[in-house]
Amino acid sequence: MRRLLFPLLALATSIAPAAAQAPLPLDRRFAELAADRTLPDSVRLHRLFELEWEQRLSECPECATYAGEPGRNDRWTDLAPEAFERRRAQPLASREVLETIARERLGAADQLNFDLARRRVALAIEGARFPEELLAISQLEGPQYRSDVLTASPARTVADYEALLARLRGLPSYLEQVTALLRRGLETGVTPPRITLRDVPAQVLGLLTEAPLESPLLVPFTRIPASIPEPERARLQAAGIELYRTSVRPAYQRLHEFLRDEYVPRARAAIAARELPDGAAWYAYNVRVQTTTSRTPREIHDLGLAEVARIRTAMDSVIRAVGFEGSFKAFTTFLRTDPRFFYADSASLVQGYREIAKRIDPELVKLFGRLPRLPYGIATIPSYAAPSQTTAYYSGGSLEAGRPGLFYVNTYALNTRPKWEMEALTVHEAVPGHHLQIALAQELTELPRFRRFGGETAFVEGWALYSESLGPDLGLYQDAYSKFGQLTYEMWRAIRLVIDTGLHEFGWSRQQAIDYFLANSAKTENDVTVEVDRYISWPGQALAYKSGELKIKELRALAERELGEAFDIRAFHDEVLGEGALPLDVLEARIRAWIGSVQSASRKESAGS
Repeated sequence: MRRLLFPLLALATSIAPAAAQAPLPLDRRFAELAADRTLPDSVRLHRLFELEWEQRLSECPECATYAGEPGRNDRWTDLAPEAFERRRAQPLASREVLETIARERLGAADQLNFDLARRRVALAIEGARFPEELLAISQLEGPQYRSDVLTASPARTVADYEALLARLRGLPSYLEQVTALLRRGLETGVTPPRITLRDVPAQVLGLLTEAPLESPLLVPFTRIPASIPEPERARLQAAGIELYRTSVRPAYQRLHEFLRDEYVPRARAAIAARELPDGAAWYAYNVRVQTTTSRTPREIHDLGLAEVARIRTAMDSVIRAVGFEGSFKAFTTFLRTDPRFFYADSASLVQGYREIAKRIDPELVKLFGRLPRLPYGIATIPSYAAPSQTTAYYSGGSLEAGRPGLFYVNTYALNTRPKWEMEALTVHEAVPGHHLQIALAQELTELPRFRRFGGETAFVEGWALYSESLGPDLGLYQDAYSKFGQLTYEMWRAIRLVIDTGLHEFGWSRQQAIDYFLANSAKTENDVTVEVDRYISWPGQALAYKSGELKIKELRALAERELGEAFDIRAFHDEVLGEGALPLDVLEARIRAWIGSVQSASRKESAGS
């Protein structure tokens, strides 16, 4: 999955484009709320959450678009220096309000809301010292992906298309602000590693087609609905084409030349996050944020080594079961190269994923008492981005906006997309992984919106990885090669613990990481290279998966042991998902309390009978 919209109170600049807007007078309203002691604490707490949400949507209109909130689809986020100063001040204003609220006067639900808000604010304040905004582009995110925002924008009415046109008009200003950020990064030594940027100029170039309507930036203008009168359709499409030709295309061309001639050549050669200014502290902070634990990089590295050894034993067992005679390396070479494991065309690959999803959907009721209302679909990663993108990712939908969740699959280099990985990948990215969890969280309308539309990566990615282990309950992994694929995917995430810490804490080279990955998994070399470059450019994020998965498995084992015959897998899963994406220690406290309540209910039932 790609980055969450709201990982912390501070907005992620990688999803936030530009176009200057005046600061809103929200700072005074935060101060007034802190000073007003006449209202009950619970009322002031929820007023704070509403103010924060209003601030977020005002500062990040793209976030409003993804969340299905109307009224801001004509703008981009301001990336001017004073805008970042404004955003860094906002968590301080929230903390001032929180310090006036007495936790003991809140109900149990609001005590949890208070604790999560206080934790989030503290992390945002701590993280403000790190200039994340200067890393405004990577091979995975940045201005070359703004077509995603345009495609996700509402496109049903004339007013919707007027908003899209306004966003197109704002793109040149946005690109100027991005370029200014990147220049500051060059001046201060805060850039992504040069090796990871090698395809980025070409990604930008992929937006620039001679025929305007073939550009990913104008996709909404190729499908203006018939409900709009034909003269208006013609006018809107002509206006989009004109903006593309006269301002948007030239602006992206300038960005392309800047990246090609100046930025990429001058980006840092070192790959470790520790090599950035204040890099050791920055990486340590990322590790804590991404894992929601206090584990050190050394502890995580050692945990990864132990998991790699455990999973390798299980993989060796499958190799023996299929009767393969040869080494582990020979078997993985066979899996990476034998034509039987690959589709010959992209349409068949996509259809294969759709068939797997259709098999999974009716089986979900066996494992979950509550399922989301939001549908999901399967789409392909745009060709201009595919060479540097991961195997797949999930993009959340919105009931409010009428937009389904989408499981994006990579059809580039079909000889690197084996069939044996497809079941595990579908479970992870679609159901019961990302789509089920994220869509259910959005439907928890009793929760503050920062919890419905955000959450901890360790939970989100940990749940999706845990979901891969549910494959047998869903009728998957019946084929030994698919079972090996599931183990390969679990190994992939264990390897991350070793490689991410190896790269950023212990001085591993890029080639050392690639070699370690290839030696311990069946992932293809193209996939491995893309993955290693992802860990290099996104320090710490890869640690979230195993951290969360192991905690959920630990809690399930605890519940099964403590509850015995009273254990209900559907109730357990509903409990895990019932409060959104929580920090792992908070999830553990929740599940332990649930176990206690089930035990108490069982004792009362026994006494009554």
